Amino acid sequence: MNRRKLVVGNWKMNGTRVGNVDLLGALREAGPYVAEVAVCAPFPYLADVALSLQGADVAWGAQDCSAHESGAYTGEVSAPMLAEYGCRYVIVGHSERRAYHAESDQLVADKAKVALAHKLTPIVCVGETLAEREAGQTDAVVKRQMSAVIHTLGHCISQVVVAYEPVWAIGTGKTATPEQAQAVHALLRAQLKAASEKAGEMKILYGGSVKPDNAATLFAQADIDGGLIGGASLKAADFIAICRAGA
Repeated sequence: MNRRKLVVGNWKMNGTRVGNVDLLGALREAGPYVAEVAVCAPFPYLADVALSLQGADVAWGAQDCSAHESGAYTGEVSAPMLAEYGCRYVIVGHSERRAYHAESDQLVADKAKVALAHKLTPIVCVGETLAEREAGQTDAVVKRQMSAVIHTLGHCISQVVVAYEPVWAIGTGKTATPEQAQAVHALLRAQLKAASEKAGEMKILYGGSVKPDNAATLFAQADIDGGLIGGASLKAADFIAICRAGA
């Protein structure tokens, strides 16, 4: 199936108001893109990002959302709040959230569910650590992480974007080989097919030290439908080159 590529920039905890204007301006000017393109920015910048990208060929999203819709959850940001601003995507279950904030598979699934309920597209992240890969547990780990989301969302699973991010390749300069990445993407696609007849239409992104010089080779794999880009998304020229590799 010919799925349109999707390239999403994850700024993580980076950016300045002045620097963001320059970066987003460059992204606007480089469009239109053959691939779908989006940026996920820190919460304080989302209103600025929404304004900067108005009418542009670039969507925007958040890097997390609460599993709760409202209430006494100091410091949390809800899906309804994001939706009110016109947010399109929200990353859930990033390995940094799982590691540093002890997010469980079920919490990630609950976040995806509340995001969908408010018409946001969750980008659900799964991936194994270096120790898990070396122990031969890659398949078991990613299937377990994905299973929680499938079980919680049921037939709505087809509405999410999945991102495979091997933890050992995030910000390390190490990248899974195209063959390693494709093997896990194929595994995830098969798992999703067992849950939804629309799995062939779903986008599964790769994330982990994607750069302009390796993006095209990664994106050429049968089940890799684009990328969730960290560090390279902060450099306009690099991110634009990766977006063009999605053609």
